[in-house]
Amino acid sequence: MNYNQKVGQFGEGLAIEFLVRHGYKIIDTNIKVSYKEIDIIAFKDDELIFIEVKTRTSNMFGRADEAIFAKKLKSLKRAVGIYLNNFNPKVKYKDIRLDLIAININRIEKIANIKHYESIA
Repeated sequence: MNYNQKVGQFGEGLAIEFLVRHGYKIIDTNIKVSYKEIDIIAFKDDELIFIEVKTRTSNMFGRADEAIFAKKLKSLKRAVGIYLNNFNPKVKYKDIRLDLIAININRIEKIANIKHYESIA
């Protein structure tokens, strides 16, 4: 596993802890859907929520919340559609949502700034 994969895995763990603390039930993680991976699938308030996690340890390539572009959103929406058509989501839901959790880690101060953006698409 390379450094970026380790950072991503660490960020996803932080995101899961954050979501659980805020009342989300984690349904699944790291689901491979054709060409794309859905990071986290969660459930809260009758909504099935698909969550993209972006983690950064420096601002060299921008902050984590700047890493979602139109092309990436289109790809995520396509993956959600494939998931809904081909997988059983394990819960009854009334609505779906696509969220972003952006994590910026300060390695010197050993803190993580976590921002949750709901309904990004």
